Amino acid sequence: MPSISLPSLTRRSLLGGLAATSALVVLHPFAARAQANQAHLRIMETTDIHVHVLPYDYYGDKPNDTMGLARTASLIDSIRAEAGNSMLIDNGDFLQGNPMGDYIAYERGMKEGDQHPIIQAMNVLGYDAGTLGNHEFNYGLDFMFKVLGGAGFPYVCANLAKGMLASDPKQDELFFKPYVILEKQIRDGSGAESPVKVGFIGFVPPQIMVWDAKHLEGKAQTRDIVDAAKAWVPVMKEEGADIIIALSHSGIDGSGMSERMENASLYLAGVNGIDAVFTGHQHLVFPGPKDFEGIAGADAEKGTLMGKPAVMAGFWGSHMGLIDFLLEKDGNGWKIVDFTTEARPIYHRDEDRKVVADVKDKPEVTAAVKEEHEATLAYVRRPVGKTSAPLYSYFALVADDPSVQIVSNAQTWYIKDMLKDGEYRDLPVLSAAAPFKAGGRGGAEYYTDVPAGDIAIKNVADLYLYPNTVQAVLISGEQVRNWLEMSAGMFNQIEPGAKDAPLLNTAFPSYNYDIIDGVTYQIDLSQPTRFDKDGQLVNADAHRIVDLQFEGKPIDPAQKFVVATNNYRAGGGGKFPEIAGDKVIFVAPDTNRDVIVRYIVEQGTINPSADANWSFKPMAGTTAIFESGPKGRTYVADIKGAKIEEAGDGAEGFAKFRLVL
Repeated sequence: MPSISLPSLTRRSLLGGLAATSALVVLHPFAARAQANQAHLRIMETTDIHVHVLPYDYYGDKPNDTMGLARTASLIDSIRAEAGNSMLIDNGDFLQGNPMGDYIAYERGMKEGDQHPIIQAMNVLGYDAGTLGNHEFNYGLDFMFKVLGGAGFPYVCANLAKGMLASDPKQDELFFKPYVILEKQIRDGSGAESPVKVGFIGFVPPQIMVWDAKHLEGKAQTRDIVDAAKAWVPVMKEEGADIIIALSHSGIDGSGMSERMENASLYLAGVNGIDAVFTGHQHLVFPGPKDFEGIAGADAEKGTLMGKPAVMAGFWGSHMGLIDFLLEKDGNGWKIVDFTTEARPIYHRDEDRKVVADVKDKPEVTAAVKEEHEATLAYVRRPVGKTSAPLYSYFALVADDPSVQIVSNAQTWYIKDMLKDGEYRDLPVLSAAAPFKAGGRGGAEYYTDVPAGDIAIKNVADLYLYPNTVQAVLISGEQVRNWLEMSAGMFNQIEPGAKDAPLLNTAFPSYNYDIIDGVTYQIDLSQPTRFDKDGQLVNADAHRIVDLQFEGKPIDPAQKFVVATNNYRAGGGGKFPEIAGDKVIFVAPDTNRDVIVRYIVEQGTINPSADANWSFKPMAGTTAIFESGPKGRTYVADIKGAKIEEAGDGAEGFAKFRLVL
């Protein structure tokens, strides 16, 4: 089945024409060439919307043309117009991810009969089916089911069971139907109409049992994605599905299939009977030129996994995922004879690297959430205290940073208070915190930047993006060292004397770059990484963390430390060596955000200046290059513990900086 794709220039011209007039429609080649007994079917995907209904950055309190389901909705209209027949699905992670989601969950609540704004918007657009992402569980099962009760379309999930798993996947007591087979009337090339049976089966990452254990432990269990598919897909075939589509809130990982794999979409595509895979979770784009090149079994140009059409549509509404099928009558059913795949963006960058919107808001979607949008703005603008210095994260990956410092200050303050009367009261308390807004996939403006003065709730949400809860673990000095060794995977190995070597390992997520406060240390970039991305020891003789001290003395490997962190990390998220649920000694009822708000309220005015407790080990004559937001140029002179210079413009709106080692 060959793959055809329209040139990007043609697509952009089409979008421009559709924005100007609804009269101009260029049909997809399948729609134009379908003959009698042939039909074009287009299936459209949104994924990882994270409550970004509108093109508005609530953290920065300003519009943002790179996001928003209201923008993607306009794209949906134009894309439907190009197609002979179409269906629309969502691939999960729609319920949490910005202050509107938090406002509904924590402030307004969901009474029986209420509609969540993201569901209101999706109902306006006429989705056909959806599945769950891991973030649907962040606010608990009761809240999730109240939200889903308002959906005008079915949700499916084949690997989420109530209680314990049965001996056979088909015997699991599931929370949702594992699949749905929708009968869609389609018009063929001659104009005749007949039904095609399209089956949708959904999957969630099994790791939700770790990430949201506080909501799911004892209530739910997850199955391996591929195992669940192998059990249910033959049943769908038996029930007459002409086409079987996997809605996989799971990314693409070519490192080899493993049990309960988080990013299993490549191997899911290999399951006999699945015809196409819609993916998500990783916030990347497939097909595309850069994110998945070189993975065996994945063709990033054609958009196939194991030879089958697949797509991943970015995040926050940045893209619309499209799989187009040319179908042909096969007896009483239909078979696929050709396909194309595409991830179509809602914006592009001009010659000056500025964002240019390719589509406008869909008014019906904007109107549907007007009341909730205004309430969210009032919610995030409430002052809770003051800061004596600016809070920014432009250099959080390369120097001790005020935006991470304030999180650690609040966590330490909270845990010391919580443990002051218990058995751990005499142990030293450290704090682990990571920069969440550090550019990367989020773009050149995806940084915290709070000026000195009033701090509002929107600023706290900007400092700490996720509704994690505070937890504390009890570990040894040696485990503190290995925690930091794992974090140091953020950086590439650099040869002494190198000039402008690339500093950052772009495959390492910034939310796994933990800075541990309460100790001092240096990072030796001449050393290779000690652990791989899964926390496995790969270079036993390597030690990037040097001069690790507690209270001015070399750390005692056997000494016990309490480390304040979040439920994700304490539960094993990120696969840090020996950091898992068995180390947890305190589970807080409070979110990290709430703790930061309470800390700021108590302090009245905070001083977020970084204490420079870590730095890079000097390497004479060596420099390294990294990218950050161009607004970071304002703060270069203020950085403590590192010498940083401006180094020109980077790609896609970023600025280059030089670290002098």
